[in-house]
Amino acid sequence: MKTTAILTGGLLALLITAPLLAEDRGDRINKRLDNRGERINERLDKHADRLEANGHEKAAQHLDRKGDRIENRLDHRGDRIDRRADRRHGGDR
Repeated sequence: MKTTAILTGGLLALLITAPLLAEDRGDRINKRLDNRGERINERLDKHADRLEANGHEKAAQHLDRKGDRIENRLDHRGDRIDRRADRRHGGDR
């Protein structure tokens, strides 16, 4: 009887918190992808600055645009995943 009550309580708690965890999942993924895009862009910007300092302006511009494209792509991907998770689990409406 005691184990049944414990298992039932645990299952009930899981059912109550599952939608909250699923809702938060989209936000966590979005934040992780945003941070990843920013790190990549910063790394490529530093490399572009070094190239420009050494007289390679065209290559520096190319790397700068590449970093911006990667950051934007990851940002949009994170936003799309977050919106989809919100739609599925009735998130921030």
